[in-house]
Amino acid sequence: MYPKDQWYEAITFRRSRRAFQNREIPDPLIKNLQRFCQEFRFPEARAAMVLKPADEIFKGILGSYGKIKGAPAYIAFIGNTGYPYFQEKVGYLGEGVILEATGLGLSTCWVGGFFKPDVLAEHLSLACGEKVLAVTPVGYSREDYSLGEKVMSGMVKGKKRKALAEMTEGLAEVHWPRWIKTALEAARLAPSAVNRQPWRFKVEPEQITLLLDSMEDTYQISKRLDCGIAMLHLELGARAAGVSGNWEYPGEQAVGIFTL
Repeated sequence: MYPKDQWYEAITFRRSRRAFQNREIPDPLIKNLQRFCQEFRFPEARAAMVLKPADEIFKGILGSYGKIKGAPAYIAFIGNTGYPYFQEKVGYLGEGVILEATGLGLSTCWVGGFFKPDVLAEHLSLACGEKVLAVTPVGYSREDYSLGEKVMSGMVKGKKRKALAEMTEGLAEVHWPRWIKTALEAARLAPSAVNRQPWRFKVEPEQITLLLDSMEDTYQISKRLDCGIAMLHLELGARAAGVSGNWEYPGEQAVGIFTL
């Protein structure tokens, strides 16, 4: 059933938003997202929508500029630490939820490591071994960008997205079939903590291996979670080019192998 083909379209117009209107989400959209979160899940990862103001769960993110303001709800992305690849699965699943919300006309923003676990524990029912790895506020963003959003956007733009030539190895680009080019361009647009883009791609004729740039995490946020986001984007790009494949999880620095 998933991933949905329309998520590929949402990749290009999704934006991280932190300032929201004082506006409730209509009940039909809430029910749609809640049902989606219940259906789109893995043994390693799930999402839970919480109908409480998002502001109260966040710590001060990069001072006052990075704070989330005014979102009427949020979605928590939860990993089951008993599984070896739960971080990648949380990133993959969470980006699917965010692209689904984007398609419904709602605004979101990946936030990892800057929320209050005690408050989250009051809002969520976590099973043994479960851990919240990231959250997103959900709502209608302001039409204009707040000062804080402009500052944060400037910080991210200071680290422009790398060219594909900087993050690929293996098969020369001149020999890439269309599906590989489309898949890698989609993966290149994946969001990551402070736009660090912690991935590299080894390209072969019928497979792409996603590699960590290094094993060291930064910003108190898992690089493997970021890579899970890129994995979904890569798969959506391949599907848009008419190709389906499967992911393997070799472990260590090789996060995933997408094979036809």
